[in-house]
Amino acid sequence: MSALHPDRKTAERLAGLSSDNDVVLDPVTGDGTLIEDPTVQAPLVLGNRSFASVTDTICGWVENPQPKYWTPLFLVSGMLATVATLMIVYLIITGVGVWGLNTPIGWGFDITNFVFWVGIGHAGTLISAILCILKQKWRTSINRAAEAMTIFAVICAGTFPGIHVGRVWFVWFVFPIPNYNWIWPNFRSPLLWDVFAVSTYFTVSLLFWYMGMIPDIATLRDRAMKRLDKSGRLLFLKIPTGKIAAYAYGLMAFGWRFNYRGWWNYEKAYILLAGMSTPLVLSVHSIVSFDFAVSILPGWHTTIFPPYFVAGAIFSGFAMVLTLMIPMRSMYPGMKDFLTLRHIENMCKIITVTGLMVGFAYAMEFFIAWYGANEYELYAFKNRAFGPYWWAYWTMVTCNVISPQVFWFKWARTTPWFIFIVTIFVNIGMWFERFVIIVTSLHRDFLPSSWGMYTPTWVEILTFIGSFGIFLSLFLLFVKFLPMMAISEIKNVLPQADPHADDTDDAHAHNGAGHKEGA
Repeated sequence: MSALHPDRKTAERLAGLSSDNDVVLDPVTGDGTLIEDPTVQAPLVLGNRSFASVTDTICGWVENPQPKYWTPLFLVSGMLATVATLMIVYLIITGVGVWGLNTPIGWGFDITNFVFWVGIGHAGTLISAILCILKQKWRTSINRAAEAMTIFAVICAGTFPGIHVGRVWFVWFVFPIPNYNWIWPNFRSPLLWDVFAVSTYFTVSLLFWYMGMIPDIATLRDRAMKRLDKSGRLLFLKIPTGKIAAYAYGLMAFGWRFNYRGWWNYEKAYILLAGMSTPLVLSVHSIVSFDFAVSILPGWHTTIFPPYFVAGAIFSGFAMVLTLMIPMRSMYPGMKDFLTLRHIENMCKIITVTGLMVGFAYAMEFFIAWYGANEYELYAFKNRAFGPYWWAYWTMVTCNVISPQVFWFKWARTTPWFIFIVTIFVNIGMWFERFVIIVTSLHRDFLPSSWGMYTPTWVEILTFIGSFGIFLSLFLLFVKFLPMMAISEIKNVLPQADPHADDTDDAHAHNGAGHKEGA
């Protein structure tokens, strides 16, 4: 069998997974990347890989049948997405009375889910743009999946502002249309600012994600063409699906030809888009926080919200990247050579730092309320911690402040299954943070006669659960049809990509410590 049409044994050899090549993990350096010596650079790619084996492995995730868990996962996520669609249709037909909203609480699960999903989408831009500008090469194995996660999370987020207004056929009022009579869009409203911020963020992130994939899509196009015979059929299966794939990838590649001029324009455009995306990381969630901070409601109008929301968004975004990539790392052959324990440990360190920032913000909210000597503000925060929704507040604190502290221990931040569990807690805690901010600030108004309690209905709960189905369905389709790692960028961090690398034994040990024998 050839490398282009490998059998199982050949595929495992190309992926560095042959049984005769397996290496027992070292208790200190793990897979060989957890090197603490500052004079030794940890390898970014394992398996002693060549350029060809990188291409074969990553393209193989798309070209070969998906892992056995892919189909049941897609069926479950597809059913959840269908449930969300049915709930949205039911809401539009019936009205927002099917939700648990009431007079003091005009926002519930709708805006809570919106802010949650926008926050999830932040890590993609951070990894792609800021780490690219800072020349952090370890981003190469996670940036593509994080960018895709950004796109799909923003799609989920954009659903909720559109449906929470009730009469969705009037949602065009929020767009910046010509408004000579000053009766429709209110340009002083932060809800309109959200439209500008989120739409700009989505557009730039989509361009950044898609443009980064063009060279890899062209690789899939060329490989699909090589698998075709003169009749346009797959050589072994004798069905015309290969021709469809070749034409589809050819259309998406925009005529990419791997020439010098193409790469020069590509790299220039990539760094420009990275520069454009960097301020969006700070601006988008800052503007989302203005939905609350520019109001006069106790618990909301505070200047700490913009940096607090940005730190929380990065915190939850990195947690979601690990939640998605750790299972993928076990499902797809050879991914452990590209997504190493060093990559996972670095992301855990970022989660720890941003978790401390979020915990600091929680403490400062109480300090500001006390220092400001505003009895309504102070009551709002006391009510959060000890009022009827105390369980939501302490769930938030436990998941967001306490659980990430386990990453101070090396074992905790280098054990994938344990990290996966912690990231689930972080995602839960960040959703509860948005719930606590919105509901506990609204349910106790200035007058006791305006107080009330909020209880979500089954429509709201199913819509929220279904939004995860939409997100996972899109992500699973992405990993099936598009390369989830940047082939060209991973090749750039291989030892043989360095024009100044030598062939001495010291250089080999420097770049290949802990490697497995591969293709």
